[in-house]
Amino acid sequence: MNFDYRKPLPGTGLDYYDAREAIDAIKPDTYRTLPYTARVLAENLLRKCPPETLHASLEQIAYGRQDRDFPWYPARVVCHDILGQTALVDLAGLRDAIAAKGGDPSKVNPVVPTQLIVDHSLAVEHAGFEADAFEKNRAIEDRRNDDRFHFINWTKTAFRNIDVIGPGNGIMHQINLERMSPVAHAKDGVAFPDTLVGTDSHTPHVDALGVIAIGVGGLEAESVMLGRASYMRLPDIVGVELIGKPQPGITATDIVLALTEYLRQQRVVSAFLEFYGSGVAHLTLGDRATISNMTPEYGATAAMFYIDDQTLDYLKLTGRSSEQIELVETYAKQTGLWADTLRDARYQRTLQFDLSQVVRTLAGPSNPHARLPTSELKSRGISQPIEINNERMPDGAVIIAAITSCTNTSNPRNVIAAGLLARNANAKGLVRKPWVKTSLAPGSKTVKLYLQESGLLPELEKLGFGVVAFACTTCNGMSGALEPEIQQEIIDNDLYATAVLSGNRNFDGRIHPYAKQAFLASPPLVVAYAIAGTIRFDIEKDPLGIDANGNPVTLKDLWPSDEEIDECVSRFVRPEQYRQVYDPMFDLRVEYGAHLNPLYQWREMSTYIRRPPYWEGALAAERTLTGMRPLAILGDNITTDHLSPSNAILPTSAAGEYLAKMGLPEEDFNSYATHRGDHLTAQRATLANPKLLNEMVMEDGQVRQGSLARVEPEGKVTRMWEAIETYMQRKQPLILIAGADYGQGSSRDWAAKGVRLAGVEAIVAEGFERIHRTNLIGMGVLPLEFKPGTNRKTLQLDGTETYDVTGNLTQGAEVTLVITRNDGSQDKVALISRLDTAEEVSIYQAGGVLQRFAQDFLQADSAHV
Repeated sequence: MNFDYRKPLPGTGLDYYDAREAIDAIKPDTYRTLPYTARVLAENLLRKCPPETLHASLEQIAYGRQDRDFPWYPARVVCHDILGQTALVDLAGLRDAIAAKGGDPSKVNPVVPTQLIVDHSLAVEHAGFEADAFEKNRAIEDRRNDDRFHFINWTKTAFRNIDVIGPGNGIMHQINLERMSPVAHAKDGVAFPDTLVGTDSHTPHVDALGVIAIGVGGLEAESVMLGRASYMRLPDIVGVELIGKPQPGITATDIVLALTEYLRQQRVVSAFLEFYGSGVAHLTLGDRATISNMTPEYGATAAMFYIDDQTLDYLKLTGRSSEQIELVETYAKQTGLWADTLRDARYQRTLQFDLSQVVRTLAGPSNPHARLPTSELKSRGISQPIEINNERMPDGAVIIAAITSCTNTSNPRNVIAAGLLARNANAKGLVRKPWVKTSLAPGSKTVKLYLQESGLLPELEKLGFGVVAFACTTCNGMSGALEPEIQQEIIDNDLYATAVLSGNRNFDGRIHPYAKQAFLASPPLVVAYAIAGTIRFDIEKDPLGIDANGNPVTLKDLWPSDEEIDECVSRFVRPEQYRQVYDPMFDLRVEYGAHLNPLYQWREMSTYIRRPPYWEGALAAERTLTGMRPLAILGDNITTDHLSPSNAILPTSAAGEYLAKMGLPEEDFNSYATHRGDHLTAQRATLANPKLLNEMVMEDGQVRQGSLARVEPEGKVTRMWEAIETYMQRKQPLILIAGADYGQGSSRDWAAKGVRLAGVEAIVAEGFERIHRTNLIGMGVLPLEFKPGTNRKTLQLDGTETYDVTGNLTQGAEVTLVITRNDGSQDKVALISRLDTAEEVSIYQAGGVLQRFAQDFLQADSAHV
């Protein structure tokens, strides 16, 4: 086979790799039927794959096979400060480990361009109705995160190939969409598609631009950073045909919440979705980005849209250069990535979704895929007639109303709609209820500019929605403290208090410790609920309030028309705003000092940054997979929030008690997420979610809720951390047993790191979410899957058992779980090893990603010497 498929790209002075010719050489007339995803993967192979494996890898794509691994080489790695900082702490620790073995630590650098955006560490301590809330919140962020920001600033010059965007500038996904992604690269004389991995499950946000961008855990990102291929098999590629046109008054949020429910029902877990059809023409690029952002909520890996005129219009709107826009158009049309060239694409299966059937929608109260049409609030028991006044907080009170998250604030139509609704409410004399903590936290500074120029920012501020941050905030559980009297009233009256936010996650316990549940909603609905002050309210029919003339005001009296929203967007959202924000932000020239120490000087008393322990102690010992006791037996839909929560640290928690001993005042405990660079703090978050249901802990025939465990063989019920400490002292190997869809949610490494440091060697579940499964392997934890028809219930597991795993741990192998019960009897259960690729087997055998890289680095360094 001729491997020379590099061709001139007309009119550009660049070359490109002709994947069409390469694929058709293997199987004639096949490229025209390939989905978009397969075309991009084929180009990536042609440009980057070693010659000795290229033909076999391209065959996988040409014939649609899924039986062999092939390498994928993302062009970029994008990180937020929590996982990105944690990944860089790991690399700094890796430098220490290599230096201790006589290697050169300065050679440990990202090979792939890496971008880190500080966006996850600001808490809304000052609400949107306070003067100077943004400045006050930023000052608190800097004070609390001094250790973290000291380390991040060190990385700017200590590591090569890293760009850092500091705090207060926006959310990684929105910055990626609005500026960082070029859609098509031009490098070393070659044009090629932008591709990336990101350390956040919502990285597919830029899939809306036709960019393959997938969320991975920090451990996988570290591997890619360091130049290793990300191995995959050809994914299931599912076509989603969108038909119809949205009804008047329907937002992109309504559409994506309806889609999320539908796609979860269609079981698209781990699939790459491609949206096409007549309905796509009725979606702006911002609407598409809202859909792509929610990819992990429906369980997929990617949610692609083709490149078309809308893509080019968006690139113009956001201030990209005319040369770049021309390159994107030329490249897409030449290589078959333009929408019109994909009419013959064939998919493993196709789904159809009618946009015209979408109604105004919430999601909740606990899951993003739990669609709740506003027309059904009463029939679902959410809406109840109650009397509200402005002094007494009702049961069902909305205590947090937050316009937050890149999901919606990257969509100008959604934000403008909220501003227009606020203007209309102010004109009627309506106000927010006094117990509602309101905030506006856009993912980009451009949002503030167009709200100011349209005159809508003062309207939002009047209702309490002043800008509190350009960061993730409430969507990430960083909603800050409530007013003490409001918190006390909730406690004293045991009120069912809720949050309403325009975010993407609403798992129990995530948004705020005193918000028992949370609802996702469009930005204008968030404003409406702040006025109503309660979730027990039929927002389609009941009055939100009374105007100056004593007349009831309902939602339809306030809702702006689509024409008014579109006219406002057209007039006030302009390319100059994006250039004003991003041109200075991306002046990232760095002076590298030759004298800089390649080893970080760890701060001994830091509770944020500490040298990681992954090359020493128990983690360096052999995993035996014998005599394991269960740390917990868990049900279905266990999320990474259950396994390692990200919200505020309470003083009564194990982490809170530890921080108090370390001398931190309670007001500076910050969130679990911000402490993930210090394993001594982060360990104490393991299974610390107060909503956890460990089936080993029963009371009156029911599972007790809480971060609880039962230590065996004594049968003593304790707080989870005390059980972990006990088992660690005993050097007792542990196992976790769980139900379906284990590891849903955010791509947080500590959901895997925490259990590994606790001594968990294997996890047996009915199914795993993709990112968490790879994180487990990256930490040397073995994921094992029950065969259909067998689970913890059919086996009648109660936690008194011990467990052994026997068999050869090869790729996808069948192994045996030996269950030894209290009476000495044994059951042998066949399980499937979820080491899905040869690369994953290699990583697991080495003990994890970092251990494997250290071995490879030292061997290569020794051979070079």
